[in-house]
Amino acid sequence: MTPMNRRGFVAAAAAMGAAAASVSLNPQTAQALAANRSRETPTPTRTDGLPYDDQADFADADRGFIAAFTGGPITNAAGRTVWDPSAYGFLTGAADGDDGRHGHVGRDGHTGPDTVDPSLWRQARLLSRQGLYRVTDRIYQVRGLDLSNMTIVEGDTGIIVIDPLISAETAAAALWLYRTHRGDRAVRAMIYTHPHVDHFGGCRGVLPNGAGDVPVLAPEGFMEHAVSENVYVGTAMARRAAYMYGSTLPKNASAQVGCGLGLTVSLGTVGLIAPTQLIGTTGEEVVLDGVRIRFQMTPGTECQEEMNFLFPDLRAVCMAENATHTMHNIVTLRGAQVRDAHAWAGYLTESIGLYDGTADVAFASHHWPTWGNDAIVDLLTHQRDLYGYLHDQTVRLINRGMTGIEIAETFRLPPQLEGVWANRGYYGSLSHNVKAVYQRYMGWFDGNPAHLWEHPPVEEARLYVESLGGPAAVRARARHYADRGELRFAVTLLNHAVFNDPRDSRARRQLAALYTRLGQAVENAVWRNFYLTGAQELLHGITPHATAALGPDMYLALTVGQIIDSLAVRVDGPKAWSLRIAVDWRIGDDHWHLRLANGLLTWTKDTRPAADAGLTMTMTKPQLIALLAGKGTDGITMTGDRALMPRLLAVLEAPDQEFPIVTP
Repeated sequence: MTPMNRRGFVAAAAAMGAAAASVSLNPQTAQALAANRSRETPTPTRTDGLPYDDQADFADADRGFIAAFTGGPITNAAGRTVWDPSAYGFLTGAADGDDGRHGHVGRDGHTGPDTVDPSLWRQARLLSRQGLYRVTDRIYQVRGLDLSNMTIVEGDTGIIVIDPLISAETAAAALWLYRTHRGDRAVRAMIYTHPHVDHFGGCRGVLPNGAGDVPVLAPEGFMEHAVSENVYVGTAMARRAAYMYGSTLPKNASAQVGCGLGLTVSLGTVGLIAPTQLIGTTGEEVVLDGVRIRFQMTPGTECQEEMNFLFPDLRAVCMAENATHTMHNIVTLRGAQVRDAHAWAGYLTESIGLYDGTADVAFASHHWPTWGNDAIVDLLTHQRDLYGYLHDQTVRLINRGMTGIEIAETFRLPPQLEGVWANRGYYGSLSHNVKAVYQRYMGWFDGNPAHLWEHPPVEEARLYVESLGGPAAVRARARHYADRGELRFAVTLLNHAVFNDPRDSRARRQLAALYTRLGQAVENAVWRNFYLTGAQELLHGITPHATAALGPDMYLALTVGQIIDSLAVRVDGPKAWSLRIAVDWRIGDDHWHLRLANGLLTWTKDTRPAADAGLTMTMTKPQLIALLAGKGTDGITMTGDRALMPRLLAVLEAPDQEFPIVTP
């Protein structure tokens, strides 16, 4: 799953559809990133002793293969590449003629280069498969053309599309690939499993003209979560998502090798076609184009609103993103509300009861399917036990007085769970998931008064560097601890050195080298991307990166209240302390009363105008969106003091789309 890249409403709307320049790592950075990689590096997980000889996942990932997408890079209307199917050829050996099944022998005797953890290399090679696959009778998937999969079910007269990827361009390419090999069947229905953008954003590539009379199904609450998840802190999430997915890193064995859930995110046009039918009850059945579907609601699991569903006549079940071939996130490192591991485990218990004996294949919105009822039950059981054990044991240790950091440091899964490939931490990690469970119950404070009122990073760094004898002494101590293998403490010292003086090039180079060693050693793809992106920015500064462009659907899907709330969180409070502004927006039959006072923007809604409004603006919702995007007031009727709206907009702070992370 990936966030909608909402970088602040007005700024994003103004830039809607704009192309961003692509970036690459320069040779000096690549050389620096390779430094010291041969030294032993501590890792948060052990990946030796895993069953590397087990090739079942490779057989399943290749099963049902029909054809690869060979159309070259997928581009948008402006000619910018939004997805390059060949970018990960290094994972399959396509560049040198190798079939990709063996790779190169690296450390520990396992396949893969020394710059990638062998378990992560295995996962990345599994994810590098792309093309059209037959899942079972009447069910097909297109994989490897975006972060997620598009699933296509053949009905009596056409097709049902499940989860149409992130971008219209990749979704259209996926549909073209299917139709090339299965015939030009019309889309008779579309289903969104949940409201993360990689499961609905490409809808316009499937239904370019909107739903029309085509039913679009989704779980109850879909629209609220689809448009609101990242409205308020979308800029910060987008910036951190660039780290999470390694967006500015080159695709090679020294840098980005995927993200564990998929390879990366597409950079095309994001749309949103509103559902025409909402599903809210487990056991509810619908028939779409002659295909019977029975739903299981799973709110609060991988998404606030999510659903699995069984095709009882085809003996196939879609597990959405609730059971995939990786440990998932209880909280994502890009930022999000903490998920409920206890509920997740509970719904998987329910899934076992629902699908044991009723399904012969389970497929999901990511990764490859699982065939055979026994194997399906094993997968669901192992994933249930993973999230359940993680939750229960973390809570047990919380009640022994341990903090999240302390629990994560010693937490281990039972060997019978730890050795299951689908439970490995490629996307989520045991370490940050344990801390997420702690956060859900206990919040940010660990109870120690020393941590109640700590200095902010720059001031803390200044005092640490001063107490240790200055920058040179800090660098020397960091080198000492790094040579001892204490990389985490060395990184802490060097981070203080950089925050004390970001111009200290020697500290930056040292820290970048250690981030590289850590990144190239970890099993978790997201941690790897964070470490290596941090190293790159220390060496070369912040690099602008291409992002998916939000189409007009996304803005029109916001309620007027959500639009006002997205403005309220951008008010520069101190700048607005002395202002008192009352403006009415009349949209249709509703009057939205905006009030700015005490530095706070609030709103109420009524059918009548407000007596104290200094300005009344009568407009349509598209005209409001155009106004906030800086496109003027054409067609808007204004009564009262026309200067009030510009005064209100003047105290809105533009979001910083490229704020520093590894420097002050």
